[in-house]
Amino acid sequence: MESSYLLPGFLGFLLVVNVLFARGRQEVSFYRNYNVTWGNAHFSSLYDDAEVQLTLDQTSGAGFESKSYYRSGLFQMRIKIPEQKSPGVLTSFYLTSRKVLHDELDFEFIGSNGPPYSLSTNVYTKGVGGREQKIRLWFFVDKIPIRVFKNLGIKGTYPTQAMQVVGTIWNAEDWAGKIDWSKAPFTAHFQGFDINGCVVPDVLDPGSFRGCYYNHRNAWWSWRANQTLTRRQGMQYRNVRRKYLDYDYCSDRTRYPVPFPECQAPTGI
Repeated sequence: MESSYLLPGFLGFLLVVNVLFARGRQEVSFYRNYNVTWGNAHFSSLYDDAEVQLTLDQTSGAGFESKSYYRSGLFQMRIKIPEQKSPGVLTSFYLTSRKVLHDELDFEFIGSNGPPYSLSTNVYTKGVGGREQKIRLWFFVDKIPIRVFKNLGIKGTYPTQAMQVVGTIWNAEDWAGKIDWSKAPFTAHFQGFDINGCVVPDVLDPGSFRGCYYNHRNAWWSWRANQTLTRRQGMQYRNVRRKYLDYDYCSDRTRYPVPFPECQAPTGI
């Protein structure tokens, strides 16, 4: 299964989820672009570092993050979520700036709750989240866009800060439901560690961001042709929303009587 997330003009974000991994292809080593950040005893590197396994039990989960910070780019990962069905087990792949008023883009699988499998996405801008959408995934999702976030009501560009790429499995019982620990350990697998992004050499120096906007020859993800969905992608995106969208924060007037700015404008897609 494959799903795509594109922020036109500034950040291309691609998540690839394979139920079965393909072997025999040339893979980038995990350690070229990533480091383990927590739960070392629950982390394993496989197949000459072309695949990693993260494990969750009652003692800990595990996580990793990119060595560099990025201002724009195309980021992807192939993920096999835990086979056991249990709420509270969260497998995630996301970008975050790791500041108090942070920017963040989330892909989250809460438990192995399928089929059908549910994917939750969220967007934070300067510390404000609450922009959840939930999609029921289906087979043969290959390269079909499932979410577009337009830069409306936000001054300047998005994201406003350089971001790291993160993968985790962790205990989310406090908000996602009780975990059935009799099914532990829960294991998630990750592949595809290449990154096509504009590295910010100094996250404390705003001037170091400049090259990520103007280096268009190398930053192909920022080319005009990649700043919006194609006609075919637009049709696919509307079809996904019509058939598989289970929750959209823009339609939740109980939770958000005053909708977010991006919810008040026509999508144009």
